[in-house]
Amino acid sequence: MTEKNVFTEMNGSFAGNEAFQKEGADFHNPEAFRDLVKARRSVRKFTDEKIPDAIVHECIDLALLAPNSSNLQTWEFYRIVTPELKDQIIRASFSQPAAATASELIVCVANPASWRFHSRQMLAHFDSLPVETPKSARLYYSKLAPFVYTVGFFNVLTPFKWLFNTVAGLFRVVPREPISQHGLDLWSVKSCALACENLMLAFRAHGYDTCPMEGYDSHRVKKAMNLSCSKKIVMIVGAGKRADGGLYGPRIRFPREQFVKTL
Repeated sequence: MTEKNVFTEMNGSFAGNEAFQKEGADFHNPEAFRDLVKARRSVRKFTDEKIPDAIVHECIDLALLAPNSSNLQTWEFYRIVTPELKDQIIRASFSQPAAATASELIVCVANPASWRFHSRQMLAHFDSLPVETPKSARLYYSKLAPFVYTVGFFNVLTPFKWLFNTVAGLFRVVPREPISQHGLDLWSVKSCALACENLMLAFRAHGYDTCPMEGYDSHRVKKAMNLSCSKKIVMIVGAGKRADGGLYGPRIRFPREQFVKTL
């Protein structure tokens, strides 16, 4: 018998929702998607060709369509256009060619602290939707989300949440993560990383290449951008038109059997 909880109570059976059931259902182009995924390479050297603003904005908009946990959208994307700031970001990225030659530098940031404000936004947005909002959805953002994502100042609630989850978990399924600030950071980073993939594929679809960089001094990047310590830099994406020598060799992937398991 299926256990009743806020997740099983949430479904698409509510007034007006039938109008949205076909969204995306008719799209079918595996060949084009396969070609796009294979065409995306991490390019580390770009020409001096600029990417039109309209394309940059569209690629960022497509990134914002990525799936994310509870639709709380705890991500931020900073397009670095100020020359002085761009120079600082390049230096903080060890002046690597993928940053120094990029037409665009986009700093992709997870902002786990924004979940509370975005929960309130969701509740307010329900009132403007052309469909009925199930009671379970309102319950999720007003009650369950605060319970799951609140960790308290200096993780003061973490031991209590761990104890509750451990005991309750003996008898039923419980949401065990996140229970600490570290877990909350990881939760937010996962959603931002999903959007980063959308961003890079979007640039490739427009004929431009990207390089997702983790080689940077996060302290210096945050200081240059005046970011709060609660925000986490997920990656810096350099984008531009591929230059000769921009690929550092063929794509290397280890055997599929090393990673794919059937249980």
